[in-house]
Amino acid sequence: MITRIQLMKVHALLAAFTLPVAVMFMVTGALYTWGIKGSYTSEVYEVPLTETLIPELVTLTSLAVRELDVRDISLPEGKAKVKTIGSAFMLEWTGSTKDISLEPTDRDLVAKLTVKETSWYRNLVQLHKAKGGVVFKVYAAFFAFVLGMLLISGFMMAWQTPKLKRITLGAFAAGIISFLVIGGFS
Repeated sequence: MITRIQLMKVHALLAAFTLPVAVMFMVTGALYTWGIKGSYTSEVYEVPLTETLIPELVTLTSLAVRELDVRDISLPEGKAKVKTIGSAFMLEWTGSTKDISLEPTDRDLVAKLTVKETSWYRNLVQLHKAKGGVVFKVYAAFFAFVLGMLLISGFMMAWQTPKLKRITLGAFAAGIISFLVIGGFS
């Protein structure tokens, strides 16, 4: 059985270790809710083609990789996908530091490559949205686990304190009801 002092030490150390990433997720999440997402700087390039573009992921990705390599531009960290809207399509490839899109134009055998570099704040928003590399995704999953452990250990410490037991149960019940009501009306 874990003692209260051991629980407090683990709780405090985990909280101190994950505080920086917690602040990042809290700030970006709160501001994103209000439409504050950060900015990009964009460059648009014309891409000459030898044949008409088709909405096929491997073909579009290969072309994008080649064109980025020619321009000495690194690849986005995330995964590429083909986005279709009606009969229009584009390759969309997002990451934490840049987004790219590749799409046909109204001119035969010319495509448009757009490279959008993120601002420092947009980079954090992109990390929040799981657009970073594998290492950050593992770190974020670790943070989510630790956050759960912090909440559970905080609840356990309050529950073990006789003077806090009743109010802890009341706060927990109020939390469940609030979630159900607010979530149900949203």
